Amino acid sequence: MRRDVFQAIADPVRRDIIQLISKESLTINDVAEEFDISRPAISKHIKILNECGIIEIYQKGRERFCKIQPQNLLPAFLWIEQYKKLWEDKIDSFENYLIELQSKNKKNG
Repeated sequence: MRRDVFQAIADPVRRDIIQLISKESLTINDVAEEFDISRPAISKHIKILNECGIIEIYQKGRERFCKIQPQNLLPAFLWIEQYKKLWEDKIDSFENYLIELQSKNKKNG
């Protein structure tokens, strides 16, 4: 089964792993130490991220390191970006509605 970037970012633990590894390459043990779940569970998440191409695992000495592959997050970014304007417009509209309500309450208060 070929996994994709959307499967990678669907899980909050995997999103946290992505964020962690985006700052610096870390060993699998270093990643596991940051979470309150079992090392096998972290390994499974890392395996999924690797299958999706979000992280690369490389060997350095006896350690296995995880390195972010940010270009592979691009499809998700582009998909989300297309809805940005829509949500910004809706949020602006809601904000204007709240301002209008506040001004009515001040006039009637």
